[in-house]
This record gives sequence, C-alpha cells and structure tokens, in this order.
Amino acid sequence: MTRTLVLVRHGQSEWNMKNLFTGWRDVELSAQGEAEAKAAGARLAERGFKFDIAFTSALKRAQNTCQHILDATGQSDLKTVRNQALNERDYGDLNGLNKDDARAKWGEEQVHVWRRSYDTPPPGGESLKDTGARVWPYYMHEMQPHVLRGGTVLVAAHGNSLRALIMALEGISGEDIVKLELATGVPMIYRLNADSTVASKEILSA
Repeated sequence: MTRTLVLVRHGQSEWNMKNLFTGWRDVELSAQGEAEAKAAGARLAERGFKFDIAFTSALKRAQNTCQHILDATGQSDLKTVRNQALNERDYGDLNGLNKDDARAKWGEEQVHVWRRSYDTPPPGGESLKDTGARVWPYYMHEMQPHVLRGGTVLVAAHGNSLRALIMALEGISGEDIVKLELATGVPMIYRLNADSTVASKEILSA
C-alpha cells in the first residue's frame, strides 16, 4: 500500500525557451524539454517506480513528458487519462506574447500582478484561483481515490495546475503558493497517509 503521487511539470517547451506566455496554446517540447522528460523518467526508473495509472492535460507538452516517463519505466502502454482540468492556466490576451513585450504594453507592475497574484486574472484569462477551481475537484474525484487505494499515480502537468494541486496537498496559502517555483522535468514524490494528508515529500532532482 504505497499511496504515492508523483507530480512532474512538463519539460521545457519551445515557447518557454522563447519567453512567451503559453497558457492553453498547444506547443511542442524543445530539445532540452525532451531531454528533461527522458531524464525524469530515468531517475524514476532507477528508483524502481511502477505506476498504476497516469494523468495528464489535454496539451501535448505535458502528454509527451508523460509518455517519455512511462517509456523509461517500461510502461509505454499504461492507461493514461488526458483531461483539460489539468491544463496550464489560461493567460487570455497574454497568450503568445513575449513577456518583455507584455511589460512594454501594460507596464511591469501590471504584468507582475497578473503573473504572480493569486486571484487577479489577465484580460480574458484565468487567475491561479480560477485554475484551482478546476484542478481541485478533478483531483478529489478522479486522482485521489487511486492513491488512497494504495496506488502509485503519475501526474504530468503544468506549472500553475501543479501549483494549485500542491496548494491543496500541503495547505499552502494563496499568498505563498504564487512564490513557489517549479522546475521543468523534476519529479516531486508525495506519500500520503490514509486520511489523504501528506506523510512525506521528496524532490527527485538531477
């Protein structure tokens, strides 16, 4: 009865590399991102991880990261559930813009508020609080039951959907969660107690 949840932010995408707001735009992993995803899988394989089910978003940068990890653990055909509830935060009018260009248009302070406040969305987009409103019920109803039955569950998703999930798991405040930086392609291993609280957390860095 392992009750293990492994969270991985997708490897670097082509738009991460270009400093663009990506959001729900469906862009590929960069060459570095492919390498990060494969390295994450190798580290998990070295530790003997075998998953019972995998969850990922509706976006291919997370899906491809998930597949690289499953390939590395010898589970290429594992059941994988894809759902937009795990998508990155929607940046609305900022999607596709260079972050420096956005600062030039709206001002550095305003763009910082949109990026790093908990409940202020950019025009036409979602706040982190909005992102959590779709992530939390999906976790509770679809993912957590597998973990609490003693399973080992892989989740390959995005910086903000994972922030929302970590916020719930660790009881982090909205003010503090926006400060949490998540590296691309680095597995975070949570062991849960039977009551769903976190027993331990390990970051599997290179």
